[in-house]
Amino acid sequence: MKRYFLAFALLLVLSPVKAQLVNEKPKLVVGIVVDQMRYDYLTRFWDQFGNDGFKRMVNNGFTFKNNHFNYIPTYTGPGHASVFTGTTPASHGIIGNGWYNKFEEEPVYCVSDSSVKSVGTESYAGQMSPHRMLSTTFADENRLHTQMKGKTIGVALKDRGAILPAGHTANAAYWFHGKEEGHWISSSFYMEDLPEWVKDFNSSGKAKSYLKTWNTVKDVNSYAQSGIDENNFEFGYDGKETATFPYDLKKLAPQNGQFDIIKATPFGNDLTADFAKAAIKGESLGKDEITDVLTLSFSSTDYVGHNFGVNSKEVEDTYLRLDLAIADVLKYLDKEVGEGQYTVFLTSDHGAVDVPAYLKSKNIPSGYFDDGKARDRLETFAKEEFKVDSLIRNVSNSQIFLNYGLMKQKKLLAEDVESKIAHFMLQQDNISKVFTRDQLVSAGFASGISGLIQNGYNQKRSGDIVFVTDPGYIVYPEKGTTHGSGFSYDTHVPLIFFGKGIKKGSTFEHSEIPDIAPTISAMLGISFPNATTGKPLSIMLED
Repeated sequence: MKRYFLAFALLLVLSPVKAQLVNEKPKLVVGIVVDQMRYDYLTRFWDQFGNDGFKRMVNNGFTFKNNHFNYIPTYTGPGHASVFTGTTPASHGIIGNGWYNKFEEEPVYCVSDSSVKSVGTESYAGQMSPHRMLSTTFADENRLHTQMKGKTIGVALKDRGAILPAGHTANAAYWFHGKEEGHWISSSFYMEDLPEWVKDFNSSGKAKSYLKTWNTVKDVNSYAQSGIDENNFEFGYDGKETATFPYDLKKLAPQNGQFDIIKATPFGNDLTADFAKAAIKGESLGKDEITDVLTLSFSSTDYVGHNFGVNSKEVEDTYLRLDLAIADVLKYLDKEVGEGQYTVFLTSDHGAVDVPAYLKSKNIPSGYFDDGKARDRLETFAKEEFKVDSLIRNVSNSQIFLNYGLMKQKKLLAEDVESKIAHFMLQQDNISKVFTRDQLVSAGFASGISGLIQNGYNQKRSGDIVFVTDPGYIVYPEKGTTHGSGFSYDTHVPLIFFGKGIKKGSTFEHSEIPDIAPTISAMLGISFPNATTGKPLSIMLED
C-alpha cells in the first residue's frame, strides 16, 4: 500500500513537469539585431512609429528597459557574437571587429578566412567564416538538438552580422556585396553554389531599384526629436555639398562606391528585409514542427549613425523607415509561418555617443582622443625608460601589445614593463583608467568599468595594457559618431521578446546581453551554448 501511494504522489509531482516539457515550440525563432540602436531611440521616436512594427512588439511582447552590454569593447563583431553565444569576448574570443594577432604578428578580421572561397562573386568578399569564434551559438545547439534537421539561416548586409549569429553549423549565411555588383553572396564554408532563389533575387533588379532619391518618409518639419537638417556635425556623401535632404542616390552612387551607397541609407534595411522574406520562403523556414532559426541583422542604421550622428534627421528617418520594414517582416511571418507560431527577439549590438563636437557646443564635457599622437608619445617614453626600440608592437582597440621576444632578449620583466607603461598612459589627457594584463588575469572585478573590461578581455588574444578614455571622448573624426566604450550611451540597448511563449509586459530589472541566448535555449528545451555565462530571463517566459 505504501508503495502505491508513493507512486501516486510521485505521479502528481511529475505530471506538471512533463506537461511543461512537451509544450509546443515555435516553428521559427527570428533573432533581430539592429546595428547601433540606442535604447532611447525606442522612446524618442515612439510617437512617430506606426502600430505594426516596434509598437506591435512592445505592446504585445515583453520589453527589458534596463538592458545592457556587460563588457568592453562594444563593437559590431563582439556584439553579434555575444547576443547569440550567451557569453562575452573573454570566452567567445571575438574581441573586436578586427584585432592584432600577436602570434601571426598581423591584424586579423573577425570573420576572414583565406581557406574558403567566395560564392556568388569573384571578389575576396566571400572569403569569410565563423572559424575565429570559439563557442557555439543557440542556433548551433538547436541544430545539434534536432539532429541537424532544424535549419539556420543568417542574413545581414555586413558579413560579420550574418556569419557570427548563425554559428558554426548554419545551413547558410548571406551578406551583401555592393561595389559594381550589388549581389547577395556567401562562402564555400556553407555551400559550393548559391541556391536558385538567391540567384533569382540577385537578378531581380531589387538592389538597383533602391538607387533612387532618399527623402524623408514624413514631413521633415515633423521630425521634432532631431536637430536641424543642416549643421556642422555630419559627413554626408561625396558629390553633395551639404548633408541635407533630399539625396539623389543614383547620381551620388559613382562617387560613393556604387551599390555600396545603399548600405549607408535606410534602403539598405529595406533590401535586407526583402532578402529575409525571400530566405523564409526559399528555405521553407517554419514549415514543420522542428524549430528553425533565422538571424537577421539590420546594418544600415550603423552606417547612417556613423555618417550623420545620433541627433540627425537622417537617423530619425532611418528608424521610421526601419519601423515599416519590421512591420512588413512581421506580417510576412504571420502569413508564411502563422501568427502565434513564431518567436522574435530584437536587440542591438551596441549604442552610440552623440557627436562630441555637438556635445561640446552644449557645454557637455566631450572631445577627441588622438591615438596616433598618444602612440608616438608612448614609443618615445618606452625607448627612454627601457633603452630599447620597438617595444610597442601594436596599439589598437584601446589596447597596447608588447614585444615579448624583445623583452625576453633584453631580460625585461613583463610586470615591470606593464606597470610603468600603465602609469605613463594614466598621465595622458583624457585617459581615465588603465589596466595591465597582470591585473586583469589575477584580480576579480565584479562591477564598474573594470568588470566590463575583464568580461571583454580574452587572455590569449587581448593586449597587455588596456586604457579607457573619459566619457564623451572618442577616437574618430570631428563629424559623425562611433561607439566601443563601456559608458551607458554604448551599453544601453533595447531588448524585446515577442510571439509564441512570451508574456506581455515590461521590466526595469537589470538584464544583460548574454542572457538572450540561454533564454531562447530554455524556451526551446535545448542545451545552452557551450560557453554561456548569461542566465535565462524567466520573468517573461510563459508557464
